[in-house]
This record gives sequence, C-alpha cells and structure tokens, in this order.
Amino acid sequence: MRMTPVRIVLADDEHMVRTALRAILSAEPDLEVVGEAATGAQAVAAVRELAPDVALMDVRMPEVDGIRATEQILATLDEPPRIIVVTTFENDSYVYDALRAGAAGFLLKRADADALVQAVRLVARSDTLLFPSAVRRLAAEHARAYPAPPAWVARLTGREGEVLRLMAAGLTNAEIAGRMGVGPATVKSHVAAVLAKTGTRDRTQAVIAAYEAGFMNNR
Repeated sequence: MRMTPVRIVLADDEHMVRTALRAILSAEPDLEVVGEAATGAQAVAAVRELAPDVALMDVRMPEVDGIRATEQILATLDEPPRIIVVTTFENDSYVYDALRAGAAGFLLKRADADALVQAVRLVARSDTLLFPSAVRRLAAEHARAYPAPPAWVARLTGREGEVLRLMAAGLTNAEIAGRMGVGPATVKSHVAAVLAKTGTRDRTQAVIAAYEAGFMNNR
C-alpha cells in the first residue's frame, strides 16, 4: 500500500530558492510540494487554503515576516502544519523568536539536499527534536529567563522531568522508552503531560520553556 506523501508549502521571497527547494523535495516519492508563497501574508493564505503537513518558512520576507506568519498560522488553524523556519544564520535571534512563536525547528539555507529531505520527514513524524544540539544551543544563548521558576516546574513528576530531559537530548519516544524501561504508550502519556503542564504545543517549545525556566540547569 502506497503511503500518502507529506504535503509541503514553500515560503521564500527568492524565486530561485523556492525553485531549488521544489526540485529537491519533489524528487522524493513520499514528499509533495503543493504550493508556494513569496511573502509571509501569501504563506498564511496558502497554508489556510492547501492544509499542508509541513511549511518551510523563510524568516525574513516582505509584508509579514516568517515569525509573524508562524504566529498567525498557529493561532488561527485548528490543525496547523509543522513549520520549519529557513535561515542563513543559525544563531540569529530571529530563529529563536520563530521557535518561541511555535516553529517546530529550523534549517540553514546552506543545508544539503539530504539534510533538507530528512528534516521535512523528521518534522512530519513529530516524535523527536529537529537538530537538538542546535536548539539547545539557541535556547542557552537566547533564553529569556524568568525571575523565578514558573509554577509548572513544581508540578512535573520525576518521570515527566526525566522525559523532558530526554526530549531535549533529541530522543524519540521509542528511544526514551528503552532508556527508561517502560512501554511506548507510557512515554507518550508522559510527553502529553509535559506539554500540558508547560503549556506548549510540541517538543521544541517544551524544551525552550525548560531552558527559560532554568529547569535544565537543575538535577
């Protein structure tokens, strides 16, 4: 049985960049580019119309930048796509702002074709962190620390805290289950509890929240 391909929208103000991305992604049988956008406003409209699984979003675009476009998409759609922000510099504060806004990860424009394809597949699967070491580094550099730990820190159980740390290390649910000696369903429940207690949408935002709360510095 043939799997339904991952549907993708490309948002970048440079036509050549979109053409290159489309050529790489369309060559894969499990990936399908269903739309393009040259501005943030067009990206929001395309996502609303086409309901893709993943959106590749340039950080800096005319009219509405990638950060605002990400916020609008996540705030107005019941089932938004997973968003990967595309950037020139990985330590750019814009990237961190995009991750805080709800993007699932980021990709450098100089990334090779294999990295691009694997990033889209990984984010579409959504059970692990995209480039976890880079996300951790960004969080450590740009985190806007709370004056005191937020209330959710005290509400995490010991098991949930352990899961959060393993999520930050980039482990999948299956890998976390193996590390903790529990079943995948138990890990899935712990992950859901972590997201609920931290008030975050997915693993990326949960990890960022953990760094900002100082949780990752405590053992």
